[in-house]
Amino acid sequence: MSVRVLMLALALWAALPAQAAVSLDELAQKATALRAEEAKLNAQREAGFQKAYNEQQQLLNGVASQRAALDANTASLSARFDANEKRVVELQKLLTEHQGNLGELFGVTRQVAGDANSELRQSLIASQFLRPADQEDRDAFLTRLASAKALPSIVELERLWLELQREMTASGQVVRYTAPVRGKDGDEAAPTEVLRVGPFTASVGDRYLAWLPGEKVFVPFARQPAAALRDVAADLAQASGNDRYVEALADPARGALLGMVVERPNWYERIEVGGMIGYVTITLGLMGVVAWLGQLIYLVSVRAAVAWQLRNIAQPSPRNPLGRLLAALEKDRSDAVPADMAELHISAAVLREVPKLERFQGFLRLAVAAGPLLGLIGTVIGMIITFQTITASGASDPKLVAHGIGQAMIATVLGLGIAIPLLFANSLLATLSRAIIQILDEHGEGLLATNLSKERP
Repeated sequence: MSVRVLMLALALWAALPAQAAVSLDELAQKATALRAEEAKLNAQREAGFQKAYNEQQQLLNGVASQRAALDANTASLSARFDANEKRVVELQKLLTEHQGNLGELFGVTRQVAGDANSELRQSLIASQFLRPADQEDRDAFLTRLASAKALPSIVELERLWLELQREMTASGQVVRYTAPVRGKDGDEAAPTEVLRVGPFTASVGDRYLAWLPGEKVFVPFARQPAAALRDVAADLAQASGNDRYVEALADPARGALLGMVVERPNWYERIEVGGMIGYVTITLGLMGVVAWLGQLIYLVSVRAAVAWQLRNIAQPSPRNPLGRLLAALEKDRSDAVPADMAELHISAAVLREVPKLERFQGFLRLAVAAGPLLGLIGTVIGMIITFQTITASGASDPKLVAHGIGQAMIATVLGLGIAIPLLFANSLLATLSRAIIQILDEHGEGLLATNLSKERP
């Protein structure tokens, strides 16, 4: 300490002005004062250090106690975790034992929910039972139940049963209810009264509707079926509950078959596919039908007139072939006519009637022969178009070659369609004409025999 005091004194002495005279007593007093002040500062610093040390020691003691508590809690939790793991294993084994057939029930429930979801989503009945206000949507419920990883609850099983039961019950009902229906032009769906026949068809008036399960809305078919089927829908829409039986349309494919029916082309569209050959074939057929009808009416009237003449053989009438034949020898009934002259008169009379009786039969035979040939021409043209399409596209896509094949088939059908009916029609005309000619020949031979008997003495 004396060294430090001495050094401090020397420093003070050096700091004093040069002109100031400082004695050794004053210097000793200042050194003593400085020493006391330094001791005071050291005491204050030691007190601060001691205070900080005490605080840190307190913190250390608190952390140590907290760590000890946490270690004890960790040990307790670890023991509880081990005990819970053992308990979980035991409960899992107990659950497996008590489940028994519930595992199979779970699998069956998932399978039934999946199958029912795919069926009920496409069903028309879904339009009547849209999402209830207080329950989950049916599609979402069945989807969730089909992909569940846990056993279904009693409530879920009851709702699954309810949905299936409601679908089965509604499948046998014909009901009217309000459902969203969209217009043909894609207008916004509006609530409309719909008539549903089980899960088969739905209609509004005489229009049939298609169900869009994704949008949950009805839309009318772009093309409605034939008038007969539309009349069935109209009659059903106007039927009341007092009617006992009413005819209705049922599509077992739930709209698929009806959609195919409405897309089926009509006769005019099929004829258009046949092209020019089809129009020529139809024109030939119509000409044959007109000729057949005219000749048929003529032969029926002639047959009726000949039948009348047979009942009144003594009164020949020039309005029928038999009457004109009988009048061939009317000039002189008392005197015998030479056999050769009588035969010539009778033959001439019969020959005059034959062209009228066999009229149009040659044309019908021509139409019968030309029909299949025209169909063959159309078939060849259609196949040429098909091969050209395949060559141009480089692929045999059915949609690309359908037009050519359709033209070939339609031309063949039209050719056979006029040939077969006209064949039977011509056969009918030939039968009627042969019957009348047979009557003329018989009575001509009778007249000739009567004339020969008169020539004998």
